[in-house]
Amino acid sequence: MQKNSFTYNINLDVDVDLDVDLDLNLDFDHSRFSVLKFLLLLFLLCDCSAWAQQTDTLKRTTLEEVRISENKAPSEQKSITPTQVVSAEKIEQLGALQVSDVLKHIAGVTLKDYGGVGGVKTVSARGLGSQFSTLTIDGVAVSDAQNGQIDLSRYTTGESAYISFCNGQQDNLLQTARSFAAGNVVNMETHAPQFFLAEKTNLSVGIDCGSFGLLSPHLQLERKVNDKLSLSLFANYLQSKGDYPFTIHYTNNQNDSSSLARREHSETKMLTTDLNLFYTINSRQRLSAKIHWMKSDLNLPGPVIFYTQKASESSTSDILFVQTKYGWKSKSKKWELSAVGKYQQTADTYTDTLSHLFNSYFQQEGYLSRTLLFHASKHLNFSFANDGALNTLHSNKTDNNEVTRWTTLHVLAANAQWNRLTLSGNVLLNNTHEQNLNLDHDLNHWIKGSPYFGINLLAFQRNDSLLLNSHSLRLRYFFKENYRIPNFSELYFSEYHDELRPEKALQHNIGLTYNAYRDSLWNLGGVNALLTVDGYYNRVSDKIIAIPTRSMFLWTMMNLGNVNILGVDTKADIQFSCGNWETTLTGTYSYQHAIDKTNSEDKTYGHQIAYTPRHSGSLSCYVANPYLDFGYNATFVGLRYSGNQNIPKNALSAYVDQGIVVAHTFDLKQGELKLRAQMLNLLDVQYEIVKNYPMMGRNFRISVSWEL
Repeated sequence: MQKNSFTYNINLDVDVDLDVDLDLNLDFDHSRFSVLKFLLLLFLLCDCSAWAQQTDTLKRTTLEEVRISENKAPSEQKSITPTQVVSAEKIEQLGALQVSDVLKHIAGVTLKDYGGVGGVKTVSARGLGSQFSTLTIDGVAVSDAQNGQIDLSRYTTGESAYISFCNGQQDNLLQTARSFAAGNVVNMETHAPQFFLAEKTNLSVGIDCGSFGLLSPHLQLERKVNDKLSLSLFANYLQSKGDYPFTIHYTNNQNDSSSLARREHSETKMLTTDLNLFYTINSRQRLSAKIHWMKSDLNLPGPVIFYTQKASESSTSDILFVQTKYGWKSKSKKWELSAVGKYQQTADTYTDTLSHLFNSYFQQEGYLSRTLLFHASKHLNFSFANDGALNTLHSNKTDNNEVTRWTTLHVLAANAQWNRLTLSGNVLLNNTHEQNLNLDHDLNHWIKGSPYFGINLLAFQRNDSLLLNSHSLRLRYFFKENYRIPNFSELYFSEYHDELRPEKALQHNIGLTYNAYRDSLWNLGGVNALLTVDGYYNRVSDKIIAIPTRSMFLWTMMNLGNVNILGVDTKADIQFSCGNWETTLTGTYSYQHAIDKTNSEDKTYGHQIAYTPRHSGSLSCYVANPYLDFGYNATFVGLRYSGNQNIPKNALSAYVDQGIVVAHTFDLKQGELKLRAQMLNLLDVQYEIVKNYPMMGRNFRISVSWEL
């Protein structure tokens, strides 16, 4: 019998004046790429079998069923610490490709962006600096060797059920000790597969293409093996030429002579793959696992200084991590356990052909975490978390090229809950020991305890079951002390900074959340509104500042001293429905007064710290209807300074970045087809987030996806 053969011919021809050219010539490791092909082939074989079994000629009637999701997002209204959640639906409405595209719509977040798709992107919140913001994926922290900061351009939003941002820490008592220790937490929650009773496969394929050579195809495949086990595979390739135009002004006066130039040497190529496993052992035990691999090849355009661009730098990154998470509940429901194991390796290289410089860094981490939760009574809960991590750094430098760090974290936490009142508190002990294998003596040993306390009070609640409306007002407060040890990047990426001291921060937050729901407003439709207002005071001592030197890969680290931060974050989220029309309106506004209080005799005393705007905000409006969805979004960032001295020479002008989007979904016999078109930076505003790194002007993006 002749065996069946399958031939796949894929032709891609995009001609919409967007300068698209598919190029997959990445220098990938052959063994890893073979593994990826094997996993994809395995999924395809399973799907071909499943589709063949589903073919028949009987007339079928599809019944609408309710899907139960495992991805439960934290509550913005009931949380003790300010929490903002962006759902997968909202991410799609924003057209966000990278995590940074989402976070710039979060109140209180300051984004540093070096331009283009592949430019380094980091966030800081409430003046605490990017090292205080921990990125977690499914609750497990990500470590990053490059610059000691999480480069958010490396992480796409493709398989996220939601992205949340918490100031202070999350309320969950079952979180890891590392999450307890964070100053702010960005969590990406992986979408857990959901199936109808007769379904066994979900498939989504699509492509984003846009101006300046942007091309980003993706695939997401979910497979139900049996009632207990399901798998998902996500793959995304992203490339961009990044050769966008910008204007060079020859004086500080924007009305004086200028010329038009184009970004050079800014090509980006990045491949991301994720394989996820979800296994329900029984009603009391659950296991999940993730294998993540990302490889990028970036050309670094460099700053625009004296009307010229330096175009000789490039970098590569290779990140691989494997993590698993186990959850258990006792029969009595008195005890719960969460255990995490993870291995991560990160390889970074930096090359400057002009100066004949080549630096390579290889970091490994082994990480174990265990959190035990005890429900002492109906109102009282305790948890105890232990983390252990071993980090190593190897580089091609002659000094400090082999460093080892052992870290243990211990957290004792408790909360008490009643109908109207929630109290929460914990104590963290951080014990870190570091050794340079090239030296005969230990380098550093840090040990520190840090407290946290929070309260949430339901001050007012009114429910009217006859009119189907409700109102509630909650008050909240938290205090937290953070202690951050200098990381490998701060100590070793350029040179050993033995003068760096650990950074300490005290956080105070007081706020309110108001929620109102009305089933019908003037007989038009239902309205749901959530308003949050939080005032905060942070005091940072021995603040560590990262300042780029010759490029965005090499940095100088320094302790600034004392910084006082006083600010307000507000957010309004309104959802209105009328028939088949649904409108979502979200607005944020933040005020930050972050000033240097180190030495009254310094020139920078009383000045706003670098790259921290006093005023910032965002606005987004999206209207979904059966005909054509459309949306508008804008972000506003006020005056900032590139240095700690607030003088005209260091000033960066305020800007407003606006965009529009239109989308429509077509129901097909097999699945649905989604089309979306975006215009970004609608008014073609030229601005800089980081001095001498011009951002992209007006650009376009088109997205096509098919879901089965």
